[in-house]
This record gives sequence, structure tokens and C-alpha cells, in this order.
Amino acid sequence: MRAPKDTERLPAPSLLQLIWLASPALPVGGFSYSEGLEAFVERAGAATETIASDWLVDQLHLTLARGDLAVVAKAIAAWRHGDLQRLGELNAWVLHTREASELRLQTGQMGQSLLLWLRNQATATQPQLDACAQMPPTYPVIFALAASATQASVRDCLLAFAFGWAENMVQAAVKSVPLGQNAGQRILARLADEIPSAVDHAMGLMDSERQAFAPMLAILSSQHETQYSRLFRS
Repeated sequence: MRAPKDTERLPAPSLLQLIWLASPALPVGGFSYSEGLEAFVERAGAATETIASDWLVDQLHLTLARGDLAVVAKAIAAWRHGDLQRLGELNAWVLHTREASELRLQTGQMGQSLLLWLRNQATATQPQLDACAQMPPTYPVIFALAASATQASVRDCLLAFAFGWAENMVQAAVKSVPLGQNAGQRILARLADEIPSAVDHAMGLMDSERQAFAPMLAILSSQHETQYSRLFRS
């Protein structure tokens, strides 16, 4: 498949497919995870809109942009070129850099769920599905498979991935801080302003620059596993 240029107009079917992939209604269970935010509320007193907003912006730039977004960018190219060895390496990197069991569970469960959705949509080829069966699929790599079937540029695919993450995380903040819906929309607007620069940073990273170093997130995720009362799975 020819990779489109960023200046080309995205055909409507591909645009709608990206919107679908970014939707909270996609049956992958993203709404059930807070990625440490719930523990941050409990342990560090994230009790205001400003604190929650700052946390999510930091998470976007310090973890998502430097890790999962960079993986998705490389994995889309690998799927489009049929580079299965490369995909196995990227998938293994995601698994090895999940520093808490619940974060590893999240990427695995969401990856499996998205793969099941893909099988029902019949957009992936049988060789691609066979390749997925050879590895424990992670969400970034399977999202890349779904996005690679569109005519969208890599950048557009990353924008969709990041916005889908932002919507789920904002809803986690609304429920766990808790916040009103208007506050949630203000946080989402701020994240939307930040996402393009995070995506551009991710696209410029070489393999040696990709990282998942977020010690406080790992600590909070570990604490969340034994949190007395919780709404989310991570």
C-alpha cells in the first residue's frame, strides 16, 4: 500500500475509519482504565481541574509521545511493508516497558479486544491475522494494524490514537477527581492543543530515543493494584 502524503486530502472512508478508531465507543475497554490517575487522586491529592489537567498534559508528552505514539508510527510503516520481524520487536518493546502488572494487562486486553474487532470488520488480511497469532498482541501494534488499512498518513493515524487516549483519560478524570463535564471539556481542549506537537515529536524519534521512563507513574500504578476502593482497572 502506498503511504499517502500529509498534503493529500484524506478520502471520506479513511477519515471515518480514523474517527471510529478514536471513538470511546470502540469496544476495546479503554474507558475502564485510568493509567494511574485514580491512584494519583487517592495518594497525591489531585483534587482540582488544574492539577488533573497538568498531570494529563505531562503524561501526553512524557509517556505517550515518547513511547506508544512512537511505536504506532513505526508499526504502521511495518504493517504496510509486511515487516513481521519489525512488528515483533515493537510489540515486545511495549510489553517489556510496562512497569506494573495492571499496565501490562491493559495493553494486552485492549490489544486482544481490538484484534477481535478487526476480525469482525474483515479489514485485516489473513497473513496479518496469522502474524498477530504469533505474538501476545499489544494495543499500539494492533491499533497500527487497523490504521494501516486506511489511506491516512502516519501523522493522521497518530492524531487519532492520541485523541482517543485523551477522551478516555478525561472521562477518567471526570469520574475520579471528580469533575464536572465542563471542566472535562476544558481539559480535553487543552489536550487537543497539545496533541499535534506530541505527535510530531513521536514521529521524529529514532528507536534509540524511544523510552518509557516514568517512575512516578509506575509507583502509582503499583499502589493502585491494592487501592482500597477504586473505579478503574489501572
